[in-house]
Amino acid sequence: MPDTVDVEAVFRAEYGRAVSVLVRLLGDIDLAEEAVQDAFTTAVRNWPETGVPPSPAGWIITTARNRAIDRLRRESSRGARHAEAARLYAPHLLTPDPCPSGTAAEEGPVQDDRLRLIFTCCHPALALRSRVALTLRLLGGLSTAQIARAFLVPEPTLAQRLVRAKAKIRDAGIPYRVPGDTDLPERLGGVLAVVYLIFNEGYTGDPALGAEALRLGRLLAALMPDEPEATGLLALMLLAESRRPARQGADGVLVPLPEQDRTLWDRELIAEGQDLVRHCLLRNRPGPYQIQAAINAVHSDAPTAEATDWHQILRLYDQLMAVAPSPVVALNRAVAVGETAGPDAALDLVDALGLDRYHVLHAVRADLLRRLGRTAEAAVEYGLAAELAGSEAERAYLERRRRETHPRAT
Repeated sequence: MPDTVDVEAVFRAEYGRAVSVLVRLLGDIDLAEEAVQDAFTTAVRNWPETGVPPSPAGWIITTARNRAIDRLRRESSRGARHAEAARLYAPHLLTPDPCPSGTAAEEGPVQDDRLRLIFTCCHPALALRSRVALTLRLLGGLSTAQIARAFLVPEPTLAQRLVRAKAKIRDAGIPYRVPGDTDLPERLGGVLAVVYLIFNEGYTGDPALGAEALRLGRLLAALMPDEPEATGLLALMLLAESRRPARQGADGVLVPLPEQDRTLWDRELIAEGQDLVRHCLLRNRPGPYQIQAAINAVHSDAPTAEATDWHQILRLYDQLMAVAPSPVVALNRAVAVGETAGPDAALDLVDALGLDRYHVLHAVRADLLRRLGRTAEAAVEYGLAAELAGSEAERAYLERRRRETHPRAT
């Protein structure tokens, strides 16, 4: 007999699809959300008795549409509202082959609807934090409490952020559409940045966010197969995610890449990510996510840290600096220089970057100083890195390195 877990699985898989279709039909995000949530509540109540329908997504969307019709009719007796309800009731708006039983077949242009909703959530008129929250809420179905907890903000603050974002979409008339060819490259970059930010938050914190980012990445890559950067981002996330089982020890302390037990890496994710990287190389339209994915692919190829092809990684960082230069990319390039030309050459590059509030810079500088035998200075840098680190696992590792490097350091 079906149970709540069945509905939860459908919710995770289909919530974003259902909301996307209802937003297209209703033109109102709040009403679409409420209708879909009502439909899932009905499913929780009915499916244990009736069984999961052959097309759960179609059932949810049909039920949500009917809930929206009922609400429109209740809220006003005006002709316009009745006309809107009648328009929504027309079965052809949901599916080209309506099911006589009322549990419709699969919905119509679902892919376009989801893509439209992603670009609406990630519109540049919205603040970045609002884009992230709205994407997780509407496409991922995460609750306000879940998103607030993941980003360490009070739930009322997050709720207000969502309210303001939806109001801005409504009041500013932000279009529910995929941008045209001339605007797509810039807008797609913003969408991918939001998904990658969600992934990074999950990579260093809540694993559920990482899983959601991967799901969104797969969705974007599937919906936009001609956009190699979407494929590149998915490859990058898969290769990074493959190392998650080895990133922390049993004591919860961070284990950096060179020290990880590579037998713990997820080989299926690595194979999938490397296959996507090869696909990107064949396209020969390099972009930042594709190059970062290629760098991660080189790391994943090495059976040991010592076997890493740092010369190839340095060439890739040179390419990344040409395509998307930034101080953080320059810092990562300096690490590759340290492995190919020695710590002295890398230290000169690091000291010129001016990233004094970035904990990774101090961690890199500490490692270079340690390799040069300047252990007291290295201990100070490890301490600075620990103070600035964003996670407890990182702080614990950096503090341990500080003590190991210079035991008498305070």
